[in-house]
Amino acid sequence: MSVQFFSKLSQNYIEILEDDEHYDVTIEVGEDPNVKIFRAHMIILCHRSSFLRQTLTLNKKNNNGVLNNIKLSNVSPEAFQIILRYIYGGIFSSNGRDTLDIFNVLIAADELLLNELVDYLQKYFIENKTEWMEQNFELTLRISFKSNYLFEIQQFCTDLMVKYPEKMFKTLDFESIPEKSLISLIKRDDLQMKEIEVWKYVLKWGLAQCKIHNSKPDTWKDNDFKTIRNILKDCLPLIRFYSLSSEEFVKKVRPYKKLLNKEIYDEDKDNIKDSILSRIKIIDKALYYYDFCGPSFGGSDLSLSVCRFNFRANPSKEYDDNICKQFNYEKSIRDTEDHFCIEDYEVFQIRRK
Repeated sequence: MSVQFFSKLSQNYIEILEDDEHYDVTIEVGEDPNVKIFRAHMIILCHRSSFLRQTLTLNKKNNNGVLNNIKLSNVSPEAFQIILRYIYGGIFSSNGRDTLDIFNVLIAADELLLNELVDYLQKYFIENKTEWMEQNFELTLRISFKSNYLFEIQQFCTDLMVKYPEKMFKTLDFESIPEKSLISLIKRDDLQMKEIEVWKYVLKWGLAQCKIHNSKPDTWKDNDFKTIRNILKDCLPLIRFYSLSSEEFVKKVRPYKKLLNKEIYDEDKDNIKDSILSRIKIIDKALYYYDFCGPSFGGSDLSLSVCRFNFRANPSKEYDDNICKQFNYEKSIRDTEDHFCIEDYEVFQIRRK
């Protein structure tokens, strides 16, 4: 039979923390004017925090046996006092605490690599404090993406930006968000934003990082292009330039072509793999043209047209009566012969020299 007496053990360790006689470490926490000195015990700190173990071990070698003293300027004294009770007694309570104070404890726990407490507090905020995180979104975003471990908070921030990108970008100091946050956002397939807007925001962010205030590329020097290209090197490959219309590309992207190098011109291997190449069987049947049609290949193999009734009423109406029915080309380019609508299309002509 095994009996556990953790409650009494926790109480005894808290008493050790409060003992002013047998400490062997002093910890200076915070920044002026909010600095506080804490007394603690090396053996407990080293076994509870890998960060403190590394810091204290290095400090001990440098001090040659003298009483250890370390500084934690990135942690608030108020948060560290709560952290110490967790380290010694395995106790944490959110009762009666302000949400910002609890968030500061999360920051401190992350800094000190207290994984157990970090995991608990992330879950606590996700389950109980989503409204607070939305109201303090800029702080939540900045702190979470500064860390290498606050994955759940990072995911919350990214999901929120994906769902309400325009709202987030207008309320945020967008130009100061971490690169890691920007990358996690633009790589999402479910981002509720047009790709041309993504390009504009990425470009705006990049210009802000290198302190270039003039967005007109015809005024930039070669070194400016090099600097911005280096800053955006991990973002540019994530932008889906292929989804832009030709007008968007010509007006909004081509002026910055020196930034793009080969990213935009390289063929997308996945698109090539999934594309269908259908060759004409009878050359005279390759292309047709009618007043109410756009390009018509093979007659019905690919026919882009406007319903005749709608065309008479509004000649500028978008193509709403399109069909793909294999006839004069080798392969069908759709799995169905049903009529369909399109938003935009591009036609390219290849000429022999």
